[in-house]
Amino acid sequence: MPNIKQQKKRVRIAAEERIENLRYRSTIKTLTRRLETAVQEGDSAAVGEQRKRLEHWLDLAASRGAIHRSKAARRKSQVARLVSGVAPAEPAPKRGRRKSS
Repeated sequence: MPNIKQQKKRVRIAAEERIENLRYRSTIKTLTRRLETAVQEGDSAAVGEQRKRLEHWLDLAASRGAIHRSKAARRKSQVARLVSGVAPAEPAPKRGRRKSS
């Protein structure tokens, strides 16, 4: 436990920032699940609204530093694919070196 005033303040601020970042990440996950549900149900009005809210929260989280900007861009791309009905591409199989016997 720190005994210097500035260190105590840094610990307190870091805890507050951690909680704030958790709020952003949690909200993004919740909105993603709601969007997936709306897409499965086929409700176009709900899909449009949920997509707009999710993209807004992704932009906020990236600007605040809660998530990396590349991660936000990747998630927005995934959302666009989900909404357009295109199934996400499966990852290519890993290619390793053959073991010689």
